[in-house]
Amino acid sequence: MSKRSEIISISKQLIYSKGYQATAISDILTTANIGKGQFYHYFSSKHDLGLAVVEDLVQKWDQKIIIDIFHSSIEPEEKLNIMLDRTIAFHTDNKSGCPMGNLAIEMSEHDEAFRLKIKHYFDRFIKAIELCLDEMIKRGQLDSTTNSEKSAQAMVALIEGGILLAKNQQDINFLKNVIDIIREQYKLT
Repeated sequence: MSKRSEIISISKQLIYSKGYQATAISDILTTANIGKGQFYHYFSSKHDLGLAVVEDLVQKWDQKIIIDIFHSSIEPEEKLNIMLDRTIAFHTDNKSGCPMGNLAIEMSEHDEAFRLKIKHYFDRFIKAIELCLDEMIKRGQLDSTTNSEKSAQAMVALIEGGILLAKNQQDINFLKNVIDIIREQYKLT
């Protein structure tokens, strides 16, 4: 792993646990065991590093969710089930919320560059779900009047809301209950 990638990885963990605004450059320097000169060799500012962190998150989640699941050749309902199972597994072990959702909440009002990078990921995620739902409609697995675009948006909103409540309540059952409802709604059980 390159030093730049190491700094991004360490910063990603700090930002995930503390938030972007609460993470100081000094926190990053101390945790990464680097000096200011090395930091500024790779990044022009904390903002530049923050955007690199978001880009890294987008690439990793894009690979894990969009490519590995939704671009695979498995059946559409199985794609949705795998995505839901991985969501529960990730958040059972991580009580700090959704890395993308946290940044969306914290930064969307304050920084257009952050907002657009995060929006791009969520747009792709929603579109991938929409295409799964379209395929399920074509196969007669869902009612033909189902609006796949609105349903995909609602599914992501439900998941993100369940994650937010699980984080706030420190109880994974909030997310599990949301996912149970999604599975019932879209006949994924």
